[in-house]
Amino acid sequence: MATVAAKREISSAENDELSREAKRAKADDKNGEEGGNESEWENVLSTFTASSVLSDSAREKIMFVHGKIADHDAVVVLEKTPIREDSLAELFRGSKLRLELRNDIYSSYRLQAPPHLNEIKTTVVCPATEKHVKKYKRQESFLVEETGEDYRSITLPYIQEQSLSLQASVLNLPSSLFRFTVGSKSNELISDLKQFSTKTLMVSLIQEAILQRYNLPASKLRVYLHYQPSYYHLHVHFTKLGYDAPGCGVERAHLLSDVIQNLQTDPQFYKSRTLHFPLRADDGLLRRFKEAGRL
Repeated sequence: MATVAAKREISSAENDELSREAKRAKADDKNGEEGGNESEWENVLSTFTASSVLSDSAREKIMFVHGKIADHDAVVVLEKTPIREDSLAELFRGSKLRLELRNDIYSSYRLQAPPHLNEIKTTVVCPATEKHVKKYKRQESFLVEETGEDYRSITLPYIQEQSLSLQASVLNLPSSLFRFTVGSKSNELISDLKQFSTKTLMVSLIQEAILQRYNLPASKLRVYLHYQPSYYHLHVHFTKLGYDAPGCGVERAHLLSDVIQNLQTDPQFYKSRTLHFPLRADDGLLRRFKEAGRL
């Protein structure tokens, strides 16, 4: 789960840095040839020296590699691109097959696809910090049981000590799972949870946009929140039902519809509710739970 979650939680800032790096590489390319994408990737990774594989997943066909680009630490994420339905005819027509095994009606081959149908999606995080390296490194996870008192005495103080933002639209969990802090300088909590609704989060508008863009009705969407979240800023996940999205397991994901119904039934529902969530071995919050004798 940690590997998959790492795969999907690369921040937009990191991707922006990748884009800027590629543009700089393109500007330095003096070949003057079209199809500069190959030159851009070559320039970005030509000096990359791998030092270790942080984690990999044969099922997800993804690998996280730690190393250096010049004198900077870097993490390179290599991910096999999925097979597209609209490329099947070209794939069958243009590929080479090498027989490995034949048993009655069953045959197993090694298929060499045309290069443009056999790409590897590559993400470069450079310069990478120690936090990035830990984020993508395979680690053991532990399931934490957090009571309302645990939140007040362990989780909340830890969040505050990390100087994590508790400004507008920030979630304090689970003392009241969806209590918001408001104002740029105020940490007072809203106790009237009637304001929390699908309209507030514009869920219906997002579902309509997804329908128009991807032709996926609301009945085929999984809409949920994470606890613990990766970032303490209120955000909702929309994924296609049937897709094994990272972090969609019962130990971390909470269906938005269930949360809203719980709060409508009892505005204080999450104030005393015991919640469970996974933490990685190097997570500082996990250490606090151990120090408190809660794990």
